[in-house]
Amino acid sequence: MPYQFSKAFYFKQCWLLGLTALLFLLISRNQALDIYLSDLWFSSESQSFPLIDNYWLAVVNHVYVKNAIIAFSLGVILLGIIKRRYDWFIIALIMIAGPLVVSALKSVSAHSCPWDLVRYGGDGLEYPLLGPVSNMAGKGGCFPGGHASGGFALMGLFFILYPYSRKWATTAVVFAVGLGLLMGFGQVMRGAHFFSHNLWSAWWVWFTQLALYFVYSNIVRVFISKRSLALKGSV
Repeated sequence: MPYQFSKAFYFKQCWLLGLTALLFLLISRNQALDIYLSDLWFSSESQSFPLIDNYWLAVVNHVYVKNAIIAFSLGVILLGIIKRRYDWFIIALIMIAGPLVVSALKSVSAHSCPWDLVRYGGDGLEYPLLGPVSNMAGKGGCFPGGHASGGFALMGLFFILYPYSRKWATTAVVFAVGLGLLMGFGQVMRGAHFFSHNLWSAWWVWFTQLALYFVYSNIVRVFISKRSLALKGSV
């Protein structure tokens, strides 16, 4: 039986999502922070991002860390099956769903990565979030931040840990947010993403996980309630 969060919990989460969406929208449309952080890692002399092929960023961060998170998620699924904790199994799938949503949004996005923009030696033109799409937007497919979503996916551990320890559940979220931002900033340093792309990645991952857990926990609760009533009626 999955843990049932109160209506107050979901109400607070909706407020949190709403306020952070407004903040992230302001950051994305203003673009000053994004450009400032990306400019720090761009070389005007070579017209490129010098760290684009850096081993620690391109291999360790972008490949090894991502694969470790995938392995961990699969481990949670396997552990849930072995211990017959099917709520863990479902939550692990919910964890994976967040990055899948981010990936789907990326696939239809007209926003290009910094390294594809004119400002950074490419041929595309950036435009503010929700603004008119430029006819020269470039390759697109770069919003929200896909790599960072792997770290943010671990926020889903909150739903596994909360029934046992609120402290550890909160710690898991803080760790996941920190890891996601670290992974995402590695991509900023390479010129693969703007910083706000990673903020929106965190938003979409948590929104997806929260919504799916709400649906899952309530469907199970209704199913068990109906089953209990049916059993009582047959006695």
